[in-house]
Amino acid sequence: MTKLYAYMEALLDALRIDEVVRPPDKAGAFFSHFLMPHSRLIALTLAVTLIAALSEFSLYVFVGFLVDWVNQTPAEAFFATHGWALAAMAFVVLVLRPVSVLASRGLTNLALVPGLTNLVRWHSHRYVLRQSLAYFQNDFAGRIAQKVTQTGPALRESVINVIDGIWFLAIQLVATVVLFIALDWRLLLPLAGWSLAYIAVIGFMVPGVRGRSAALSEANSALSGRIVDSYTNIQSVKLFAHAEFEDRFALEAFKRHLHAFRQLMRAIVSMTVMLTAINGVMIFATGAIAVMVWADGGLTAGAIAIAGGLVIRINQMSGWVLRTVTSLFENIGVVENGIETISQPISVVDQDDAVPLKVSAGKIRFDHVRFHYGQDAGVLDDLDLVIEPGEKIGLVGPSGAGKSTLVNLLLRFYDLEGGRILIDDQDIAAISQNSLRASIGVVTQDTSLLHRSVRDNIRYGRPQAGDREVQRAATEARADLFIPDLVDPGGRSGYDAYVGERGVKLSGGQRQRIAIARVMLKDAPVLILDEATSALDSEVEAAIQDNLDRLMHGKTVIAIAHRLSTIAAMDRLVVMDHGQIVEQGSHESLLEQGGLYSRLWNRQSGGFIDLSRVDAPADNMTIPAE
Repeated sequence: MTKLYAYMEALLDALRIDEVVRPPDKAGAFFSHFLMPHSRLIALTLAVTLIAALSEFSLYVFVGFLVDWVNQTPAEAFFATHGWALAAMAFVVLVLRPVSVLASRGLTNLALVPGLTNLVRWHSHRYVLRQSLAYFQNDFAGRIAQKVTQTGPALRESVINVIDGIWFLAIQLVATVVLFIALDWRLLLPLAGWSLAYIAVIGFMVPGVRGRSAALSEANSALSGRIVDSYTNIQSVKLFAHAEFEDRFALEAFKRHLHAFRQLMRAIVSMTVMLTAINGVMIFATGAIAVMVWADGGLTAGAIAIAGGLVIRINQMSGWVLRTVTSLFENIGVVENGIETISQPISVVDQDDAVPLKVSAGKIRFDHVRFHYGQDAGVLDDLDLVIEPGEKIGLVGPSGAGKSTLVNLLLRFYDLEGGRILIDDQDIAAISQNSLRASIGVVTQDTSLLHRSVRDNIRYGRPQAGDREVQRAATEARADLFIPDLVDPGGRSGYDAYVGERGVKLSGGQRQRIAIARVMLKDAPVLILDEATSALDSEVEAAIQDNLDRLMHGKTVIAIAHRLSTIAAMDRLVVMDHGQIVEQGSHESLLEQGGLYSRLWNRQSGGFIDLSRVDAPADNMTIPAE
């Protein structure tokens, strides 16, 4: 059986690495996109389910025939007369039915259920992972993750609902109609009336369930997003003592979820009541007609047993099938809700003829760059800047000046609204994003680590690096001073210790040193330092400065720092304000100009308070204007 199970499981390769493509944004096309490559498997499952359903149907027919045979055949001639029929029924009961059920359940539960679930999740995850930075900035990470994880099971359940519910009932109904025609056409009347009423219930009430299910799915995602947001920022919640505030923040989502859930349940209860009523009418009418026809000599006792057994079976199935149909529309609603998030077009994409970036010298040129985050104006407008090969520049300016935006555009997290950015005369819009970012090393102020081992986090800079290279990078970043002492709750230690979600188990300075080690290991020709040492104390910063200098050697470097002393020694300082370059030059020349840089420097080196007036009366103490 193990080999048989393994064979069935292998019929659907859910985790195959294909080309990443955008899933369709319409429900029908979305289903077709994932199901058509496996249409043969689905057709085979439908076929064996047909055999299983007919073999089960034959049991009810056999019971009716058996009643008539027992009443009409003398005991001494019973086996001689009906031996072959009994043997055929024994084959159906002992062989055909178990084998067909095994095949049907095996294909469904071993191939389709786990396969379709992870097929949709895997391909959706791979597509969403390649979305632009803005996509993730405009939504909750928890909400996006839930959309990806819940859409797979919803599509799977939709398929299973059709196979186990609609398809199975259709087989039973068609077989019953054929049999009732053979017995007496009048038996069809209650069944026909029941079928019309059943279709009316589904047609009238189930679409409402579909909409309410989509509303519940959206409310569930919003609730998860708010809960995850609180958990992700638990330190801020604790620092501001805002547990009650977060209660109120989540309570609103809980109320919406509870209301949506109740609306869905009301619709389901209403359908159940209506179905129970029409089922009762069908059973009564079929029984009454069967008895009247029998009284006229038109039916045998066995035929009555068959008719009664089948309508009771359909009655039992009808509630289950209605729940299945309801679940089908619920799951279609969940899939449609997930499509809205999963199937969004990627805003930053490679051109069809994109080529890898080849960095020969490292010259960077911003040519008439315009970018306004989709607004009419603001941020960057007609900016020109040339950074020579191997030059180290510092970007300086007040918050909101456009420094980080300039770096994000260089990394092509966003597409320009005008102008060009070139690296060694190659327009970054015409090169692949992966090769671009592989050529740029970045250390940011807000260091976020993966919830993996220290070794894996450092090796993220160059996955093919060996352990010795990882340890060398850690030593150069002075991370070796604390790594041996790390122990996680799982008992792993040193380089094997897990750092927690976003690196929460490490201090800010420790996270920063791991990030620096990661970039040292990457050793890219272009280097961006965005407040790279802001989380380090002065002693550690001084200790790794020599290694940072070595890291910057021969590279084109862009450094952003609000602490101006950390970039004063750069080859050139570029001062930005309101998206424009207002000053350029060395530290000394900019101080001599007495412009914005000079004011920023004096403010940091002399403090906000005018030290020459510290002995003045308190009411005369002033803060210099900016």
